[in-house]
Amino acid sequence: MTASFIDKIKIALREPKRVVIYLLCRIAPILPDKLFLKWLFRLRMGYKLNLDNPQTFSEKLQWLKLYNRKPEYTQMVDKFEAKKYVASIIGEEYIIPTLGVWDSVDDIDFDALPEQFVLKTTHGGGNTGVVICRDKSTFDVAKAKAKLQKSLKSCIYRQYREWPYKNVKRRILAEALIGNGYTEDYKFFCFEGEVKLCQVISGRESTMAIDFYDKEWNHQPFHEPKAYPFSKRPLRRPALYDKMWEVAQALCKNQHFIRIDLYAVNDQIYFGELTFFPTSGMGGFEPQEWDYKFGEWIKLKVK
Repeated sequence: MTASFIDKIKIALREPKRVVIYLLCRIAPILPDKLFLKWLFRLRMGYKLNLDNPQTFSEKLQWLKLYNRKPEYTQMVDKFEAKKYVASIIGEEYIIPTLGVWDSVDDIDFDALPEQFVLKTTHGGGNTGVVICRDKSTFDVAKAKAKLQKSLKSCIYRQYREWPYKNVKRRILAEALIGNGYTEDYKFFCFEGEVKLCQVISGRESTMAIDFYDKEWNHQPFHEPKAYPFSKRPLRRPALYDKMWEVAQALCKNQHFIRIDLYAVNDQIYFGELTFFPTSGMGGFEPQEWDYKFGEWIKLKVK
């Protein structure tokens, strides 16, 4: 037996739950959405998913996956098509310039790209589908292609039943690099058409930290997802914070819940993406009471 295989056995013995989740995901394609989510939720969250009377934020996001399916959601989560949707509401000036879009990694025209750029898959996948080029002369094209090809094979709908991603066309998008690629993310959590909180992700280049702030930039006393720490240094309120709040407010109309991701670089606000299910609703809160508080802000008509 190889060392890597032995290591996998050791991990399985220490963390049997991970093995069960892996096996569940392997058989996911043959399971109905509702049954799969119930099993996965129990394994990931440690309590039974109540779809008849959901109370927590985590539960309500699972309910929305199953029962809130609108055709426009496909465009809204497609990283290329979402630009058109957002520009129609707030204007082109908030859109990161597109450098190209291709159906296959072999179609990417690297010669036509500038010295710095970002490549990402259009159908989701988080950072696993993002490649940043800061210096074209040292850029590893083969490595980039391999990462993007792996991301193209992934399926958020199959993995977590996030319905909006089910019919997104899988492509590779090239964008201009804004900032240095480690720009802080400002993710606005919006409930029933109203912005409630801003999540700030910092330290991606070293140790990632996650903090929440209210409209007045008061730091909030909880973690979500619970695995990430608060920033070790106080974060300064961005100069464009009030304007970003306004932009998020304009984009969150008519939604039970949506997260609006924005960047602020060189006195300019840029749109990042729209997300309906952060951490797929299974990241957890610390303390857990905030899972219920977030849940109270989502008003569902459960039959």
